[in-house]
Amino acid sequence: MVTEEAIYEELKEVVDPEIQIDVVNLGMIYGLTIENGGERVVVRMTLTTMGCPAMEQLQEEVVARVKRLGAKDVVIDLTFDPPWTKEMMSEEAKTVLRYLF
Repeated sequence: MVTEEAIYEELKEVVDPEIQIDVVNLGMIYGLTIENGGERVVVRMTLTTMGCPAMEQLQEEVVARVKRLGAKDVVIDLTFDPPWTKEMMSEEAKTVLRYLF
């Protein structure tokens, strides 16, 4: 079922290949819009850097994960406003990051 909660849970499986933390805990998902009873989903997200080499991979994974829930049309609304900062990460991600780097 396509719900906000289900989408966020599914997106926790999309891991940034450089940082090895999921896009939800990194704070890269800025919001979701669910339309037409879940048939169309708009994912407003950002990247950790403008020139992120994993941009296409991350977007493809986000689309695939949301479609697994039943959405037929998934649109990525990529934004850099506001720009991503480490403060956007969950406390769990900040702890993991401290141990990794």
